[in-house]
Amino acid sequence: MAESAASREAPPALGPNLAALAEITDAVEAGAGLPEVLRASARVLDASLILIDRTSAVLAVAARSPADERSLMRDAADVTTIELKVAETTVGVLRMRARDHDPDPAMLRLVTTLIASEVERVRAPERASEEAAVAFQRAVLSRAIADRDDLVARGKELGTDLGLGGSVVVVRAHPRTPTEEDWRRRLLAVATRGARSIAPGSIGAFGVEDSGEVLLLVPDPDGDAGRRASSAVRRELESGLAGFSFAIGRSRHTRDPLELGRARNEALLAANVVEGDVDRTELAYEETGTYQLLLPHMHDPAELGRFYEETVRPLVSYDEQYETDLLGTLSTFLECDANVNATAARLFTHRHTIRYRFERVRELTGLDVSSSDGREKLSLGLKAMRVLGIAAPRGPATEPGAEGGRVPR
Repeated sequence: MAESAASREAPPALGPNLAALAEITDAVEAGAGLPEVLRASARVLDASLILIDRTSAVLAVAARSPADERSLMRDAADVTTIELKVAETTVGVLRMRARDHDPDPAMLRLVTTLIASEVERVRAPERASEEAAVAFQRAVLSRAIADRDDLVARGKELGTDLGLGGSVVVVRAHPRTPTEEDWRRRLLAVATRGARSIAPGSIGAFGVEDSGEVLLLVPDPDGDAGRRASSAVRRELESGLAGFSFAIGRSRHTRDPLELGRARNEALLAANVVEGDVDRTELAYEETGTYQLLLPHMHDPAELGRFYEETVRPLVSYDEQYETDLLGTLSTFLECDANVNATAARLFTHRHTIRYRFERVRELTGLDVSSSDGREKLSLGLKAMRVLGIAAPRGPATEPGAEGGRVPR
């Protein structure tokens, strides 16, 4: 039987969305990479897209123009952020701006699932390497590796050469204004990038998972890479994390990699000290002065805690309850070499107010700032507080005697 005219016709052409969807699968099958996959996805969804991994690194962009790309990165009002998951694991986010109309929800789900699967496939080996590097860093800093040759060999397998020693940098960030939830991941990515720009093989990890503290293990063959890496990290943070305050502490160069656990404590101490300094962001352990006497207590801070409780803890409680500034006044007084007039001038406060506050200090602590023994104990109490990383209360001084003014901070 002769074929009908209809049966001899060519199959119907795919619609534009389905044709572009075929482009996505072709790109995945060919291993063309995430940029090509994202460009095909942008055609399917008729949208501008930016693909970002879970460390806040941009993996691919499909935007109409540089201005369109910048707007997507700023997370403008018309930008939709879609979390990409494989099973229950978040592998990144997709930022999308629809062009003429919103994508079909079923098509959007299909495309984002394809993108997430490709991100997982492409990035899984790299993440495994990163996880191995973080595990190595933690083992080094906790002194879990006892053999020097083994430590150096394991580091070299991960691209980190500690044969001539290293340094540790502690980085902390505090948002000054409300910010997006993923800023901690961005902090880790930016800080690690800064360190690696000076010392390739540097390893960054959270001090506590998803905290605002990052530990950087920096290969330091010449004894100066740690300093330069710390400065590079500060510059990267200042340009890449607007609206944050930072505290960066750096250890000394440690020639023996088995002693990098002590270097971690040095960097933590420096970070704790600089965090209470309104005039500085970055501090080296060598610059911490008499705080170094308290370094042995960083590993077991129980004794430091007891000394803090017996000296300045009552002042902290009083300041928190009454929004006074006894602690700040005491700190300024000690910085002014126990000179009341200089303290009053620096705080823009009458000297009688300063003396009134010191009466409260004596009543609360039993320590008199007019005696050398009292000043010494209170000074050590303040140092213990800084080393323990305890933040001072924040609030205006409103106690009797402050007249109508506030103590500037």
